[in-house]
Amino acid sequence: MRRSDYMCKACDPKTLTVHQIMEDAVVTASPKTTGLTLAQTLSERNFGSIPIVEEDRTLIGLVSEFDLLKAMDEGQDLRSVTAADLMTKGVVTATEDMTVPDVSKLLKTHSLIRVPVVKDGALVGILARRDIVYGYVKATATYWP
Repeated sequence: MRRSDYMCKACDPKTLTVHQIMEDAVVTASPKTTGLTLAQTLSERNFGSIPIVEEDRTLIGLVSEFDLLKAMDEGQDLRSVTAADLMTKGVVTATEDMTVPDVSKLLKTHSLIRVPVVKDGALVGILARRDIVYGYVKATATYWP
């Protein structure tokens, strides 16, 4: 069940925060994970990307389908390259206290589908455009100003 099913009661959708609608059960990988394992996880779970974290959940990067395609096009063997080799560093992130309009603008500005949510550098969730739409629907279901 989505977090927004519990967190979004009827309210003005402009007041929703990332914390209320983000997904907090995030599948992650370590920097040592092989490219092949990442590809399998993305394929089997129907994900577009996977956050790469240290043992303390510090976000250090993100591996997307694009990163894997680029490696394959370059002739790299996904069995021998690691997430550390493949990942995009300096990932755009959101914080739990951001409002939905602010994070929506962030996604549009950077042409992103999803954004990791961090607290003190540690990954605490992920938010996709779809979560924003769903949160809006849940919040406005019985909200009539």
